[in-house]
Amino acid sequence: MSQAIAIPSISVPYAQNGRSTRANALGMRPMQERAYQKRGEQYLLIKSPPASGKSRALMFIALDKLEKQGLKQAIIAVPEKSIGASFHNEPLSQFGFSPDWVVEPQWNLCNAPGSDGGKVGAVKKFLNSDAKVLVCTHASFRFTVDELGVDCLDDRLIAVDEFHHVSANPDNKLGDQVRQIMARNKAHIVAMTGSYFRGDAEAVLHPDDEAKFETVTYTYYEQLNGYEYLKQLDIGYYFYSGRYSDAIMEVLNPKEKTIVHIPNVNSRESSKDKIREVEHILDELGDWQGIDPKTGFHLIQTRDGSQLKVADLVDDDPSKRDQVAAALKDPQQKHNRDHVDIIIALGMAKEGFDWIWCEHALTIGYRSSLTEIVQIIGRATRDAPGKTRARFTNLIAEPDASEIAVTEAVNDTLKAIAASLLMQQVLAPRFEFKPKSPDNEPTPGFDYGEDGYNRDHCNLGVDPDRGLIQLEIKGLAAPKSPEAHRICREDLTELVTAFVQDKPTIERGLFDRELVPEELTQLHMGRIVKEKFPNLEGEDQEAVRQHAIAALNLVQESQKTLNPTQMENGKNTSLLDGVRQFALSVTELDMDLIDRINPFGEAYAILARSMDSQRLQQIEAVIAAKRINLTLEEARELATRALQFKRQWGRLPSLTAIDPWEKRMAEGIAVLQRNAKQEQHG
Repeated sequence: MSQAIAIPSISVPYAQNGRSTRANALGMRPMQERAYQKRGEQYLLIKSPPASGKSRALMFIALDKLEKQGLKQAIIAVPEKSIGASFHNEPLSQFGFSPDWVVEPQWNLCNAPGSDGGKVGAVKKFLNSDAKVLVCTHASFRFTVDELGVDCLDDRLIAVDEFHHVSANPDNKLGDQVRQIMARNKAHIVAMTGSYFRGDAEAVLHPDDEAKFETVTYTYYEQLNGYEYLKQLDIGYYFYSGRYSDAIMEVLNPKEKTIVHIPNVNSRESSKDKIREVEHILDELGDWQGIDPKTGFHLIQTRDGSQLKVADLVDDDPSKRDQVAAALKDPQQKHNRDHVDIIIALGMAKEGFDWIWCEHALTIGYRSSLTEIVQIIGRATRDAPGKTRARFTNLIAEPDASEIAVTEAVNDTLKAIAASLLMQQVLAPRFEFKPKSPDNEPTPGFDYGEDGYNRDHCNLGVDPDRGLIQLEIKGLAAPKSPEAHRICREDLTELVTAFVQDKPTIERGLFDRELVPEELTQLHMGRIVKEKFPNLEGEDQEAVRQHAIAALNLVQESQKTLNPTQMENGKNTSLLDGVRQFALSVTELDMDLIDRINPFGEAYAILARSMDSQRLQQIEAVIAAKRINLTLEEARELATRALQFKRQWGRLPSLTAIDPWEKRMAEGIAVLQRNAKQEQHG
């Protein structure tokens, strides 16, 4: 049997303080209350993880806009029909809010038969009616705007669920229509997403448009830390050799409620026969006993004599799959833990799929979109009675020396590590950085509290319940403009996402033994900040770069200091204490120190311990073969850094310097000088 090998993994315990599930007098949970406080904004962007209650938050806001802000109607657009169920009628008055949320059956077009393009007529009837709320798919919304124009949406609320489907790319139709609506400035928009970044690294919104939105952010850390039952989330990436079907039972525990996502038929992991793959998984689980005639679930008797109910969402037979899908959506079974045990899916049971009992999301083959991974993990992070632990596992084929497409295998390896780094950032508490005061006085506005520190070399504030770490850093550049402040407060995770998805960056960071870390932290992150926020002044771009690198590297360093499953008095202190220990272990926490940390160093160390040395050398050889010298763009950025060096030290960097970063800056100047001479001599 093939052996699965663990590589970069995360295990994050949580406090179980119950805060995120506790409702106020109006029936609003904390995230919903936070969003409702911004209900008067014309453009509102809600960034909040799966299961935090975005759908109900939209109901509260939409009803206020319809009842008190003078808007005529609300249109909710969702990416697929199944998600339309999230906006069914809700008796909000039972919990303290008035009025109730009501969607008349004919205006929930996600339940109506026919194609998305064929529903434009229904939307037109709604717009000409006295009805208040319509739910449709993104596709139906796009077709409607194409046919009727954006002016048909005047004085209405447009709510776009799963907003990461929007892109700033002009070819993205939904994104272009959102821009048209904003340019006309006669409608309100509420955008909602659990992952405000895209797998293709495209920006969701153009910076000018994004600046018009008021943002409500509710972090994964706040959500999971505030659950009543779930206290630990594990994320693991595993490499296997041979066939995944021979390794799957090493990571699939039949006693855990599990969603198994089999590989895309175009991936290396796929056998190209998805039906046989499902059959093999069923065989591995136990002896097939038949099919439940009511639900369509497979009945499997396991080796220990227990019975499993397995839902197959892979079979293309419409009658079979529709029966199974309907059984999974049965509202009477939502709170029945024993209704189903394992779900096997391909392209389904991801975005918007609600099964609160899911304990394990097992994905075979790498998913090219980091957004998709976040959505899949969200299937397992619902809070449910008796569910204390959840996990996500990605089973990936490791590079094989006999493969012709070694480069593709290497790319999957890099993507897996990138996803691991991103999830560490997504699951971490929120950072708030300030420049350290020269006279060592605490920063105004920092709430150090009982867990705070004010030492000679470090000012640190920690608030475990709010998931907030406040740090003072010597030499940190402070943002000047309101937009730069907003980015440092709201968008650091999006910058880290772009950074870890940048192939040249992760390749150099992992496999270039001669790398100077500042090339990553200053050059590469600097380039990404300039590309994403070209309208910022240079000083603000540098401030944003420093804040993003500080957030990334402090999370990475914290992973080294403590056992990731450490618990103290029943409360999660691992990452908080990891940051505290790192901050207090250095003579002085300064930006120069943070810039000298390779963000991928710990990931490589784990990879080196987990992967066969021959295959690791093979990966390094593939990367080394593609290595190129400095580009002109990198040389120019190095020259800019060299001028900053000169202002500080009174001289230019030297090619013979002992310090590798000073030497690299000098090489940048030399490249520009050589290029200038070549251009001069034609």
